[in-house]
Amino acid sequence: MGVSKEDERYYKEKILKYFMEKKVTFFMFRNAGSRIDKFTVSRSSLLFTGVFIVACIISICIAAFHYHNSNIDLLENKIFAQIEEIKNQRGQVQTFANEINRLKSQLIHLNSFEEKIRVIANIENAIGQDSLFGVGGSAPDDLSPDISLKDKHNSLIREMHQQVDEIEKASVKQENKFKSLLSSLEDKRNLLASTPAIMPTDGWMSSSFGYRISPFTGRREFHKGQDIGARKGEPVRTSANGVVTYAGVKGSFGTVVVVNHGHGMVTRYAHLSKALKKKGDAVKRGDIIGKVGNTGRSTGTHLHYEVVLNGVRVDPRKYIIN
Repeated sequence: MGVSKEDERYYKEKILKYFMEKKVTFFMFRNAGSRIDKFTVSRSSLLFTGVFIVACIISICIAAFHYHNSNIDLLENKIFAQIEEIKNQRGQVQTFANEINRLKSQLIHLNSFEEKIRVIANIENAIGQDSLFGVGGSAPDDLSPDISLKDKHNSLIREMHQQVDEIEKASVKQENKFKSLLSSLEDKRNLLASTPAIMPTDGWMSSSFGYRISPFTGRREFHKGQDIGARKGEPVRTSANGVVTYAGVKGSFGTVVVVNHGHGMVTRYAHLSKALKKKGDAVKRGDIIGKVGNTGRSTGTHLHYEVVLNGVRVDPRKYIIN
């Protein structure tokens, strides 16, 4: 005969109750082997304690596993962030390398521009200013920033430091060269401003510089200036910047104005009907200093114009540009 379900349930409960109510006794002994104590626990309590301990161990293992995984994730994120930072820094290094190349190119362009100005103005380099980059004179080769971000940039950084130092020295040298050029151009400007370069009055050439037949003696003589025929009262202008050193009547010149332009250059304006400047007056090119007349030893209304360089009279036509 088979066992009914009620009987099967009954026997299971009896067996379980038997094991659960069964007692387990533990004895504790000394090292010498003598018993010192005993204690008894039910199997149910022992089972519960074992299950609790296993559960605790499993929980600790799960917590340690999650902690380990979280640390790995954190470490991976930190390493990734550091890699990105290194890539960013190397990208900045490449950008700075390109900027150094650009600055070096601009410095070379400025040096070339300065040299062109010197050629145009006929101004030579000062001693010791022939080369911009050291003794050899040639600029350092351009940096090569096209290095993979994965590669180390140590060599590029060393080259950058070297070229920054060279560019700094070259920029100081270029600044000094520009200062020298500016000073030379200023001297040139002053010289040009002091050079008699315009006709002193409107009129026509009646007698040029050089040998001619004197209208007074009929003999061949050297004419030391330039005669410009013009109407009486026509304005007479100084042909360059300078200072009036004489204004008044002087022998055969009649009424005359003398202007010292510096650099060994002097101009005279003679036979004036009137002088409009006095000794010590500063004048600029184009200022009216008198009026055309016929005073002194003269055969008609005109302006006698002289240019004197270092005490020697020279042909005024060599300087007139208008």
